[in-house]
Amino acid sequence: MPKFSFKGLLQADRWHENITLTTDDEGIITDISSNTESSNCKDYALPGFQNAHSHAFQYAMAGLAELHAPNQKKNDFWSWRKSMYALALSMSPEQMESIAAMLYQEMLRHGYTHVAEFHYIHHDQNGKPYSNKAELSERIASAAEKAGINLTLIPIYYEQGGFGIPAQADQRRFLSKSLDDYVDLYEKVKHATSKYPNCSTGIGIHSMRGVDLDNIIGLAEFRQNKIPFHIHIAEQLKEIEACKSFTGLRPTEWILQNIELNEDFHLVHATHLNNSEVLELAKSKANVVLCPSTEGNLGDGLFPLDSFLAQEGNWSIGTDSHVGLNPFEELRLLDYGQRLISHSRNTFGNEHSGDNGAIAIQSAFINGSRSMGNEINDYFQIGKPLNALVMSDDHPLVNMTGIQNLTNTFVYASDPTMNKGTIVNGSWKIIDNKAENNTIQEEFLKTMKALSNRF
Repeated sequence: MPKFSFKGLLQADRWHENITLTTDDEGIITDISSNTESSNCKDYALPGFQNAHSHAFQYAMAGLAELHAPNQKKNDFWSWRKSMYALALSMSPEQMESIAAMLYQEMLRHGYTHVAEFHYIHHDQNGKPYSNKAELSERIASAAEKAGINLTLIPIYYEQGGFGIPAQADQRRFLSKSLDDYVDLYEKVKHATSKYPNCSTGIGIHSMRGVDLDNIIGLAEFRQNKIPFHIHIAEQLKEIEACKSFTGLRPTEWILQNIELNEDFHLVHATHLNNSEVLELAKSKANVVLCPSTEGNLGDGLFPLDSFLAQEGNWSIGTDSHVGLNPFEELRLLDYGQRLISHSRNTFGNEHSGDNGAIAIQSAFINGSRSMGNEINDYFQIGKPLNALVMSDDHPLVNMTGIQNLTNTFVYASDPTMNKGTIVNGSWKIIDNKAENNTIQEEFLKTMKALSNRF
């Protein structure tokens, strides 16, 4: 049976030193024990990061929205969205698969072992359903399998262009005609992807502006227990004003009043909350999915994390548009944004612990796992797959760091040169920055040359 020995293994309670994990042939942990021959143990194992929010196709435009006309006074989410729509309309199923595979391989290189794909491109370039309604969802599942990452695929319900506004022509690849049409899509995706052993499914709504409000309630009622439910919410000030005009309520107010939220609901961004929303959202136990690199890139604003944490609110992280792929960087950006406005360095610390890095990893992992539809009690458990980001103890900074300062060194002072590799389901997928599958990059380069959007 395969064995993996580590100088340190991070569990939810603390670091455990000189540990050997044994797995079966499926990568399931069968034993966790102390290694009496500690000289054989090298490197440090962290739980594989959970990427709770991804739009895979947007990786093809990462870094391309930064050239601004000299006289352009305003460049925001809405102007960026025009470029994103153009990309969404341009790619074929094969191209989408190759972009997703490259992205997922890069996620693995940075230490993510599971991704929730918020997938809303369903139709062909003319807006017509494929003969296989789940065609593009299967492409995403195939990409994840090629790369070797665990996937929670969330086919997204999208039916209109705004509150009471018909869909636009450039949204035609996204649309479901009705709630019944979306449920049919979901069921077909669930069936089609069942052949991929490391793929599960969730349900999701693009946004309150993108779906009739009665249908949001209907889909929440359709959802069965423990199926994760994802939705963008309160990301843009313009969206909030439109929602208030249409409903008389702010988006998060409306959700709180009309949906019985619990820990299986995952609200992406939730950037603009008032004090009452912060309190009620935390009480609901719903999870907020924060994407600091994308939110910063788009100029969205800062989530009120300090007051949310004071109410013991749940949060996880995602990479959204993939301008950043390093989970430690997402945690740092999240923390430093709060420090800059609070003038305090104790963002994550609470009455239970003052260890910022440990608290950040725990929240990102536990709530991130829940966003995938998984309940996790500890980072590494007998009977669960072995998924880990392994950090090298050969790096000079790591080599000279004591165990009590190790987690914070990784969270606040690491870069990818410290990464030894990534293990998914008991198998090394990345070692020393080298991937298991070398053909993914070749296909990606062909796709990008054909799209020719990066020149």
